[in-house]
Amino acid sequence: MSRVSRKRVWSGALCCAVALLTVPACSSNGDDGDGAGDGGKARGGGGNGVADLSARKISDKAKQELLDAESVHISMKRTGGDTTAKGSGRDADADSDADSGSDDPASLELTLDRDGNCAGTMKDARGASLELVKRGDKVWMKPDEAFWKTQAPGGDGKAAAELFKGRYIHGTTGDAMLKDAVGVCDLKELQREMRDADDTDDTKSLKKREPTTVDGIDVVPLTETEDGRKNTMYIAAEGKPRLVKSVENDDGGERTTTGFTDYGEPVPARTPSPKESVDVAKLKEHLQKA
Repeated sequence: MSRVSRKRVWSGALCCAVALLTVPACSSNGDDGDGAGDGGKARGGGGNGVADLSARKISDKAKQELLDAESVHISMKRTGGDTTAKGSGRDADADSDADSGSDDPASLELTLDRDGNCAGTMKDARGASLELVKRGDKVWMKPDEAFWKTQAPGGDGKAAAELFKGRYIHGTTGDAMLKDAVGVCDLKELQREMRDADDTDDTKSLKKREPTTVDGIDVVPLTETEDGRKNTMYIAAEGKPRLVKSVENDDGGERTTTGFTDYGEPVPARTPSPKESVDVAKLKEHLQKA
C-alpha cells in the first residue's frame, strides 16, 4: 500500500487547528496577575469593555465566541525553527520516513463550519500544497505536483502528478483515504474538543497587556509562557470579544501565527465540476499498480 494511504494525509492540520482553537480554553485558568477588577483597567482598547476585565474573563469571553461560532476562517503560518524533519516534535522512530514532520502544514487557509463544510488550502514546509473542498459528505482534494512527489517518492509520485495534474480527487467521507484529509473541516468537532479540554491546570500564567491594534482592529493582548513557548492572543476590544490572532513562539525559534476572521460567514458553496475531478477509485487503481 502506498504511503498516501498508509498515513493520515496531512493529519497535522487537524492537530494544529484543534490546538489553536483550544488556546483560550487552556489559558482561562491562568493567574491574572494584572488588570483584574476595577483597579486594573487598561488604557484605551476600544468600546466593548473587555479592556476593563481581568485576563481570565477576557479569555473566557473569547473562548465562548469560538464555541458559539457557526463558521470561521483560519489563516495559519509557521516560520523559523526546524519545520522539516524535526519540526513536528515527533520522534524520528515514530515513522519510517525520516522527513515525516514536514507533512505538517507550514501554512493553512481554511474556512469551515459546524455542518462539516470547508474550503481552503494547505502547504507544507517543502512547498507541497493541497486544495480541499468538502460539502456534506462529498470531498474534493487537489494535490499539486510537489505533493504527489513527496507523498509517493520516485517514479510513482511523478506518474501520479502527471495522471492527476490539475484535477481534484473526488469521493466521499466514507473513503478512508479522503476521510482522514478532511478531519480538520468539522468546526463542531473542534468546538467539542474545546469543551472537553482539561481546564483544571492552575499552573499556567495568563497576563493582560496594554491595548494595541492588530490588522486595523483594537485588541487586548493576553500572554502566557509555558514549557519554553510564549503565546500571545489578541482579543477584539471592539464589536464582539473574539480571538483575532494567536502567536506562538517556541524556544527552538519556530513561530506560528494564526488569524481568525469571518466569524459567521458561509463557506464558499462552489464545488469542482466533473470535468475538474477524477474519482478516488482511479487513484486507488493507480496505487495498486504502483
